[in-house]
Amino acid sequence: MANTSVSTLLVILFWGLTLATGRKLSPLSTTTTLSSSPSDGICLSMVMPQGKTCEEHLVTTQDGYILNLARIRIRESRGPPVLLQHGLFMDGITWLLLPSNQSLAFLLVDNGFDVWVANTRGTKFSRQHTSLPSNSSDYWNWSWDELVAHDLPATFKYVHDLTGQKMHYVGHSQGTLIALAALSQDQLLNMLRSAALLSPIAYVGQLTSPLAKNAAENFIAESLYNLGIFEFNMRGDSVIKFLKDLCNNTGIDCTNLLTSFTGQNCCLNPSIVNVFLDHEPQSTATKNMIHLSQKKEPLQCLIMRTEMRT
Repeated sequence: MANTSVSTLLVILFWGLTLATGRKLSPLSTTTTLSSSPSDGICLSMVMPQGKTCEEHLVTTQDGYILNLARIRIRESRGPPVLLQHGLFMDGITWLLLPSNQSLAFLLVDNGFDVWVANTRGTKFSRQHTSLPSNSSDYWNWSWDELVAHDLPATFKYVHDLTGQKMHYVGHSQGTLIALAALSQDQLLNMLRSAALLSPIAYVGQLTSPLAKNAAENFIAESLYNLGIFEFNMRGDSVIKFLKDLCNNTGIDCTNLLTSFTGQNCCLNPSIVNVFLDHEPQSTATKNMIHLSQKKEPLQCLIMRTEMRT
């Protein structure tokens, strides 16, 4: 009971501090903001220290977003490509957080696969655009529909064209949603060998995360959007430092905090919390959160709400 109460208080505090750090974005500007470069990516920070060969690639989508794509492989490997697509509030580093003998990306590389790690638009290493700065409202004017229509096809085509091979696909959470949507329309099938979908979210009405359920049921994303907060950012230096100090110095098992976000999880342990907070959570569009929260409702409710807004 005490652990549950502490966890609930931490979540409320984290959520309040997060909303307090939210900022309104500027109108559309013609200035291009380049917030990261290939030399400042997953390869340098997470892969090369493990002694692996890694390359940073930039993929431009049809609507102008420039996505970072890391390629990890054993030198001269000709194994089949595997594309790893992360979920909501994550980036490609999620596949590398565990020790190298437990992280899926490294395990695949060690078994001869040509591993490609995707980073969705708006995350740390994919905040570039051909014309939009990442602090503009227009930059954040997208939901998972655009990930289906633009990000996934551009990434598939890039990997397929460069390797000359069909690929295996591993998606987690939102990465399963966009794959299901694209594949249901017969997109990308000619470039695919297989698909493994982890924690699929075709519908999210059975969520076990109390924080996610509360946010959806109380239309938190809609409220933020109406306030002019178009980047849904749960990361702030002061918040992360506070949580690390709390977890390190109070004896609290902060896996309870992560469980409030993820729901019950078999594999969380206290040792991963600091590593997780070093890199995650990542931003997404507030519009994306609105769209995702609608997936728990009956179709007729969605139609009614859409008609009311138009």
